[in-house]
Formats: sequence, structure tokens, C-alpha cells
Amino acid sequence: MKLLVSHILILFLCVNALAQQKTSLNTIDSLKKNVLFNKTNDSLSIAKVHFSIAQLYRFNFLGDSAYYHYLKSEKIFKKLENDFELAQTLYGIAVVQKNEKDFTGSEVTSIEALSLLDNLKQTNDVKRSKSYIYNNLGLLFGELGQFEESISYHKTAIKIKEEYDSLNSYNINVSKNNLALSYKKSKDYKLAIKYYDEILSDKNLIKTRPDFYALVLDNYAHTLYLSNSIKKLPQLYLKALRITDSINPNGGYNSIIINQHLAQFYFDRKNIDSAMYYAYKAKNIAELYHNDEYLTSLLLLSKIEEGEKAVEHLNAYVQLSDSLQKAERSIRNKFARIRFETKQIEQENIRIAKERMWLLIISVVIVLASFLLYLVITQRNKNKELQFIQKQQETNEEIYNLMLSQNESIEEARTLEKKRISEELHDGVLGRLFGTRLSLDSLNMNNTTEAIKTRSQYIDELKTIEEDIRKVSHELNTDFVSGSGFVDIIKTLLETQTLAYGLSYELDHDDDINWDSVTNKKKIHIYRIIQENLHNIYKHANAKHVKISFKLKNNVICLTIEDDGSGFDVNKAKSGIGLKNMNSRIKEINGTLVINSEKDIGTKVTIEAPLP
Repeated sequence: MKLLVSHILILFLCVNALAQQKTSLNTIDSLKKNVLFNKTNDSLSIAKVHFSIAQLYRFNFLGDSAYYHYLKSEKIFKKLENDFELAQTLYGIAVVQKNEKDFTGSEVTSIEALSLLDNLKQTNDVKRSKSYIYNNLGLLFGELGQFEESISYHKTAIKIKEEYDSLNSYNINVSKNNLALSYKKSKDYKLAIKYYDEILSDKNLIKTRPDFYALVLDNYAHTLYLSNSIKKLPQLYLKALRITDSINPNGGYNSIIINQHLAQFYFDRKNIDSAMYYAYKAKNIAELYHNDEYLTSLLLLSKIEEGEKAVEHLNAYVQLSDSLQKAERSIRNKFARIRFETKQIEQENIRIAKERMWLLIISVVIVLASFLLYLVITQRNKNKELQFIQKQQETNEEIYNLMLSQNESIEEARTLEKKRISEELHDGVLGRLFGTRLSLDSLNMNNTTEAIKTRSQYIDELKTIEEDIRKVSHELNTDFVSGSGFVDIIKTLLETQTLAYGLSYELDHDDDINWDSVTNKKKIHIYRIIQENLHNIYKHANAKHVKISFKLKNNVICLTIEDDGSGFDVNKAKSGIGLKNMNSRIKEINGTLVINSEKDIGTKVTIEAPLP
């Protein structure tokens, strides 16, 4: 609601100020406060406020201030891609440039505005804006003395106005007056008078727009003067002056021009007093309002006056002319500098945007590359781990097959031993029992001393056979390979490895360990741990003897491996792949690993693995 009220206030101030073609500082201050009030996301409103302030400055001939606010609104309209409002803003800039004698800049800005409007739907508002721009081009080419181009642009403006506003004679007559002015400057007085006559033929014009009527009437009178048709002069001049003074008693631009024309007319007629009167009157008014016309008044007085007065006015004219030329150059340079700085800012913003975009792209690429590198490394490690596990499984399978082979050998030995005992019982013990039984049977009924002695001998023989049977029975009851299969495998490993490494060994094992109850997985890991330790002893310890023992303590298998090698500092030793493998295997069997070592004494590795 506050925003809407603000917009209504802005429009009211603009309409009121534009209607009077002048505004107070309070009015402009009010608009500036509305710029601050609208510092919201409503960029369009801010741009329109800047445009309104620029319009007020322009109509009060404050070109640099108008130019500043036009550029502010231009930047926002361009960002919003609002081509219609942007074209209107560019038209305002072109007018300011023309007023400040930057004709080249005004032409370029006008063409840019027309290009924008040509790409829009040709509504009445668009046509109206185009007619104003063509009118501005006509005026600036008239100032440059290129009257053919000036006339062409004015005619185009009239044609467009007739398309969208044919009933508004005043709007069309403004362009006709400018067209007639170009004809007058090109000394085609006949055509100029023709268009002035068309405008003045409107009997209601003096009532509806007396200021414009006075302007046209003065231009008409001056054209008659230039064409040496002076019958209606100076009456037309005086009539135009009366109308102008009645509208603005303090004088204005029209009043300056008319007084100058009267002064020139009377000077040509040698009426010096009247010429001097009107020339001074024009000078005094121009001094308050318009530098260019003040300059013209000074030059006119230098011609009318004589002696020192003429020289004084001529010197003032030269000084003011130089000052105005410097001011015009300064303003043009200022406009160019503002444009250049604005372009620089825009280019800098584009550069920063590009840098940010590339920074974002590079950051994304780095993140993606890092992520891909992480995936590659992770996958490679997983592959290595899988290869290690696969190799470990293959090794375990080899050990398992070796254990199976050893068990087969043990079973074969067991079978052979049983066969041997069976043969011994059958061929030895049973034969002797049979012979003794027959002998006793033959002596059973004989009670002689010799028979008794012989029976005693046979009874002793039976005792001997009893002992032999007990011995065989004990051997049968004690399986010579029971529980010792894994120990034999370890013994085979030790014999093979120590022979290859040039070591002597000692194996001490506890018969209380029931290796049949130990899982193959655990036995395989124990086997590999012993194998790895033997390899490390050979590679690093320079040992001569190694001792390995198995003990059973509180249902925990305790394996110790001792060597008489060089030893090492456990705290400073690097954790190689061998030690990592041992730790991995210990973890697999839920065991523990302790390494104690002293330099020049040897190393003791203790491993504890629970039976379950």
C-alpha cells in the first residue's frame, strides 16, 4: 500500500512540474526521497523515479544532473530488459546531449533508441516515442547545418504523428514548426512561410496554446523579415511579445528571441534607440535564463552600441563564448567519461561473472576428479584386499590339502600297524597259546613230579604270553598317531624350512592338546603364522637355532617361537606386510600376539588362541 501511495505521489509531482516546465528544489528533493523509500526489490519503481527526476532536471536545463539520473534508470531498465522504458530513457539522454552541443553523441543515442523501438509491437505509445526521437534528430541536424537530413527527419516525425494522433493538431503543429524552422535556416523561406501559415490558420490556437501561438508568430515574422517582406512588421513581433509577456511577465525563452528580433529589425531601420531598448531587454532576460541567447544579445549590442560600450560588449561576448565552449567541452567530456566508466563497470561485472563461472566449473571439475580418484584408489585397495584374500584362501587350501595328505599317510600307517599287531597275535601269541594248551592237556591226568614241574614251566610260559598280550593290548589301546597328525605336519614344516634356512630347531608340544577338536581354519592360521615367523627369522634375525613349543593353559593354546638372533627394538620397528598378515590371522582366530625382543639376545613371539 505504501508503495502504491509513493507511485501516485511521484506521478502527481511529475505531471504538475512538467505542466509548468519548472520545478522547485523541494519537488526534486521529494522525488529523491522516494528513491530512498523504494530501496526494495521493486527495481522498476526505482528506475521510474530516477527517470522522473531526470525529466525535471532536463526541463530546467540542468543537463549534468539530468544525465546522471537518466543513466541510473537506463542501467536498471537494461537489466530488466524493458526495451520500451529503456528507449524513452535513451531519448531523454539524447535531448540532454543535444542541448549540451554533444551532437554526435545525441545522434548515436537517438539511433540506439529507435533500434529498440523498431523491434517492439508498433502501438501508439511506441509510435509517439519514435516521433519524438525523429524530431530530436531533425533539431540536432538543423544545428549542424545539415538541413536536408533535418527536413527528412521532421517529415518522418509528422508522418508518424499523423498515424497515431491525427486529431491532435497541436502535436502535429509542433513538428511542422520545427520543419518550417529548418526551411527558414536553409533559406527556403517560401516553404517555411507555407507551414507557418498552416499552423496559424488554426483560429483556436491562440486560445488553447497562446505560448505556442506566440512562438510560431515570431518565427513567421522573422521569416518575413529574412525574405524582405516587412509590410506586417514590426506589428507581428509586437503582438507575439505581448502574448508572451502576458503569459510570463518575468520573461522567458520566447521573450528573449522576440526582443532580439525586434532589436535587429529596428537596428536595420536605423532606429537605434528602439533597437538598443529591445537588445538590452533581451540581454537582461537571457542573463537569467539562457547562456546561448545571452551570448547572442551581447553580440547584437556590440553592433548597436558605439565606442567603448561596443568594445565592452564585444569583449564580454568573446569571454563568454570562450567560457561556454570550454564548458561545453567539459560537459561533453564528462558525459563521455560517465559513459566510459559505466561501460567499464559493466565490462568488469561481466569479467567477474566469467571468473566466478570458471571458478565454479574448475571447482566442480576438481571435486569430481577428487571423487573419481578416491573411487579408483578405494577400488584398487579393495581389489588388492580381494586378491590377498583369494591368495590366502588358495594357500589355506594348499595347507588343508597337505593336512589331508598327512592324515591319509597317518591312516595308512595306522592300518599297517594294526595289520602287524594282528599278524603278531595270530602267528605268535595264538600259536604259543595253542601249543601250551595242547601240552597242558597231555599233562592234565599225570601227577608225577616231572609232570608237575613241566606244568609249572607251562604256567610260567602262560604268564609270559599274558605279558605279551597285555603289551599288545596296550599298544592297540594307545593309537600312536592319535592327536599327533597336526604336530607331524608342523614337524614336517620345521624340517623342510630349517633345512632350507640353515637352522636347527626344537619342537616341544603338549600331548594334552586335542588337535582333532581344533578347527581346520585355526590350524591353518597357526601353520601360516609359524611359517611367516620362520621366514622372518631367516630374513632378519641371522639366528642359528629356533625353538617352538605348544602348551595348553586354561583351554588356551599357547604357541611360542624363540630364536637366538640379533633381535630388534620393538618400539621402533616398522610394521611390514609380514607382521600385518600375522595380526590379521591372529584377529581371525580371536587370539593375541606379543613380541619381546632384545638386541644380540633374540626374539620371542607369543601367540595365544582359545580352543573353541
